[in-house]
Amino acid sequence: MSTIDVTVPVAGSPAAGIVRTKHRLGERLVILSLAASAGLSIAVTVGIVASLVQPSVSFFREVRLGEFLLGTTWAPLFTPPSFGVVPIVVGSLLITGIATLVAVPLGLGAAVYLSEYADQRVRKVVKPALELLEGIPTVVYGYFAVSFVGPYVQRWWPLGDTPGVFSALAAGLVMGIMIIPTMGSLSEDALRAVPIDLRRGGYALGARRYEVATRVTVPAALSGIVAAFVLSVSRAIGETMIVFIAAGNTPNLTFNPGEAVQTMTAFIAQAGTGDLPQGSIGYKTIFAVGSLLFVMTFVMNMLSNRVVARYREVYD
Repeated sequence: MSTIDVTVPVAGSPAAGIVRTKHRLGERLVILSLAASAGLSIAVTVGIVASLVQPSVSFFREVRLGEFLLGTTWAPLFTPPSFGVVPIVVGSLLITGIATLVAVPLGLGAAVYLSEYADQRVRKVVKPALELLEGIPTVVYGYFAVSFVGPYVQRWWPLGDTPGVFSALAAGLVMGIMIIPTMGSLSEDALRAVPIDLRRGGYALGARRYEVATRVTVPAALSGIVAAFVLSVSRAIGETMIVFIAAGNTPNLTFNPGEAVQTMTAFIAQAGTGDLPQGSIGYKTIFAVGSLLFVMTFVMNMLSNRVVARYREVYD
């Protein structure tokens, strides 16, 4: 029988010193890369804010803040212009709400199934298939909404006049499908991070698998699920191509999902691809809307951080 010689560095020997030096060098490289990533993130954020501030301040010197935030007519590129941002804010929230109604139950249901019910073989197939949706370009989702979902919305619309191919409902449904992987994958990671002892304790008390999943595992992973929810909503409210293609780009102040609407991101895309002279009031409007969108997502993330901090569970 052949033998294998294994050399283990002895404490205090030159070999042990070389190993310790390599470990320290590796730790320093990791720390430096993390610091560089954090610094780059902060620098990019500061750069984005700086790029928004000056044109936005110049815009609000010409347009009153109250007119911008409370006005109900949005026509900044027409003559005479109107700068009431409420219609595109409502359009953004309407489509985001529809997408959330689709993504949260389906994504959370998929997460509970993968973490509590599926065996390892099924999980290896289902989770990559779920995450595959995240890799599809959003422009493809947009044309899918127009060519496939829009006609079905027209066919099965139960209320009043038949909507057109372009509608908030078609865009919202497809956007909800797009963010299911974000909601499902992050929630599944949070559920699997719950210690197995909590589940065993539930089973020991006589609870069934459904009761353990809904009354033990989900509450214990609530902070992670809330973080997944906020990230999904943030992605939905910042999505551009789906709403630009499928929502209709019409700034209607309506809560009817069967009508065409315009979102903040769709307006930015529409105006940004036009021939607006720099320094004009129409050009500055892009930055004013971008600033409002930034503030909305910032406030939403701040609220989510408070919720996560309140319900965070720390396990040994």
